[in-house]
Amino acid sequence: MLKMNMYACSITKYNNGDGGFEMEKEKVVLAYSGGLDTSIIIPWLKENYDDLDIIACCVNVGQEDDMDFVKSKALSSGASKVFVENVVNEFVEEYVYKGIKANAVYEGKYLLGTAYARPLIAKKLVETAHREGAKYIAHGCTGKGNDQVRLETAISALDPAIQIIAPWRIWDIASREEEIDYAQSKNIDLNGITKEKIYSRDQNILHVSHEGGMLENPANEPDFEEVLVMTNTVEKAPDMAEYIEIEFKEGIPVKLNGKKLNGEEMLKALNKVGGTHGIGVIDLLENRLVGMKSRGVYETPGGTLLIEAHKYLESFVLEKEMAHFKDIVGQKYAELVYNAMWFSGLKNAFDAFVDSTQKNVTGTVKLKLYKGTVKFAGMISDYALYNESISSFSTGDLYDQKDATGFISLYSLPYKIQSLNELYTKKAVSLHDALPILMIIMIYGIRKREESLLLMHFFIVFLLQNGILY
Repeated sequence: MLKMNMYACSITKYNNGDGGFEMEKEKVVLAYSGGLDTSIIIPWLKENYDDLDIIACCVNVGQEDDMDFVKSKALSSGASKVFVENVVNEFVEEYVYKGIKANAVYEGKYLLGTAYARPLIAKKLVETAHREGAKYIAHGCTGKGNDQVRLETAISALDPAIQIIAPWRIWDIASREEEIDYAQSKNIDLNGITKEKIYSRDQNILHVSHEGGMLENPANEPDFEEVLVMTNTVEKAPDMAEYIEIEFKEGIPVKLNGKKLNGEEMLKALNKVGGTHGIGVIDLLENRLVGMKSRGVYETPGGTLLIEAHKYLESFVLEKEMAHFKDIVGQKYAELVYNAMWFSGLKNAFDAFVDSTQKNVTGTVKLKLYKGTVKFAGMISDYALYNESISSFSTGDLYDQKDATGFISLYSLPYKIQSLNELYTKKAVSLHDALPILMIIMIYGIRKREESLLLMHFFIVFLLQNGILY
């Protein structure tokens, strides 16, 4: 029987061809990257579960790892099979580009590099589980992180019958230092990871994230020379600016400097040029989905260039109210993606809305890159709503400045009405305050008729002169 103290799996049987039955191992598909977490999970699963067939699935979303090395490492660690799924172009065109069209940025900075990858990885894990007849999926996500929620929520959306094994929520290992000790005891190649360089990194074609180590203390300035892997520091960036042109068709980037590129090619090229100039490095203290704050350094050079160019182009072609409402949708879109809701109905509805806004987002944007900055350097579009002859300070045929008089009169009408109402209310209050005095005069007039009439006359004149009574 397959057993573990805190987790139990049942055994299935299969026909051996002789009319009898033999025990078949239960299968688990492990989301495998070859990093520290997943490297130790294979021997840990074999230690703690009896008769478990471990199938490693490495989903290549552009992490630039040596996949032959990753595959051999998984097999040597005890995996029975290893599948490498190359989905880089799918990742860019079906996931990243959706976010670019939405201008999705979490908490004003984060371009969601990890969050986009997790639903696609989950999809491939489920497909592998179905193909191999596995009823379990395992992952190496920490119990404090967002990714456990993203993966498991996506898996549940795709196949709620699949069960999850999450070692970080089960084992006694409490830190990355202890992970290193365990890996060394099992003779697992750590590929340069040490207790001194203990950063937790996640890389794909869109970004590299860095967490842990000295970054955990917000008082520390990041050592970018040590941390960055995709991007130059600003100090090492070239002293000469570089210009690039990105052409969009219905919100999708299709050409770079006049050359047609698919999603993978586009992002690789932009990563190279953006990384050279130190573009897209952020140091973010973010609010995690699981309820705590965390600090991370993110490198997103190509994604930063794409989203900046896309924003410029939208400012050129989208009508005012659509642009303003889309800003609201973009913020909410980023929150949905960050919060593991890729397969939600609301996110699908947002996709439909965003796609409807992109029909005229076609044109070319020129950017100037210099020392970590991205500057607008011009754009053209056949769908531009900007008209130079109208917007110019010069007098044109399409706009008569005299028309502004009537527009301002109507535009300011609510504020005129508001002001008049306030004045009326003030007068009413003042007259109310004057009534006790009038009553005294009337009482006084009962005794001395002539004097009271004269006094009342002067008092009414005073009210009229001061605009209190009319």
